[in-house]
Amino acid sequence: MAKGGAKIWYFPDGELPQPATKGTMEPHEALMVFNTNTEPAKLKLDIYFKDRDPIKGVKLEVPAERVINFRLDKPEQLGGVEIPRGVQYALRLKSSVPVVCMFGRLDTTQTNMAYYVNVGMAE
Repeated sequence: MAKGGAKIWYFPDGELPQPATKGTMEPHEALMVFNTNTEPAKLKLDIYFKDRDPIKGVKLEVPAERVINFRLDKPEQLGGVEIPRGVQYALRLKSSVPVVCMFGRLDTTQTNMAYYVNVGMAE
């Protein structure tokens, strides 16, 4: 039985920051998926770009009653898919069960660290 969330999510503002040259915090973006259901959430992630064809159908999974933060700079967490740094992209996530999602960015490439989260749009 679903306890909240939506089956389709959109995040229009992605651009992986370049690697940091100073400090210990690694700049990155993450897609956080919270599954409150008693069954696993089978996900398909589509990645859209400004100047190239999309990458569609990246399969991910979040176990029942768990949260996973998928690091978008880690191909091993995205089924081997590599999102290039410094390139504008957007995400569409489709789930087999309703989930709650957020998108976060940590940018440490400047003197003042920047972090923000975006809940995105769901249907």
